[in-house]
Amino acid sequence: MNQYETVFILTPVLSDVQMKEAVEKFKGILTNEGAEIINEENWGLKKLAYPIQKKSTGFYNLIEFNATPEVIAKLELQYRRDERVIRFLTFRMDKYAAEYAAKRRSMKSTKKEN
Repeated sequence: MNQYETVFILTPVLSDVQMKEAVEKFKGILTNEGAEIINEENWGLKKLAYPIQKKSTGFYNLIEFNATPEVIAKLELQYRRDERVIRFLTFRMDKYAAEYAAKRRSMKSTKKEN
């Protein structure tokens, strides 16, 4: 199993409930395919670098997970089919990226404790 990170941008016209529902859908796809979710972050509504589909903002979400390569094809197919997703990017993390992500998570958890 490889470690992956996926970031996807949801359309800004969604309500808070609809946005969380979309995130749960993609997490469900991962867990149904046997992936182990390591970390999930909701970055909230952010301004896009350039307009996409005449929208200048979007809800950013990040999910880190361990999975087999076949899971990625199924996940990205669902991203393409879902009209709520504006953009997505999934990549396999090498050992350096995985170490950095682990360090970032531990720093974030220590900040929450203070």
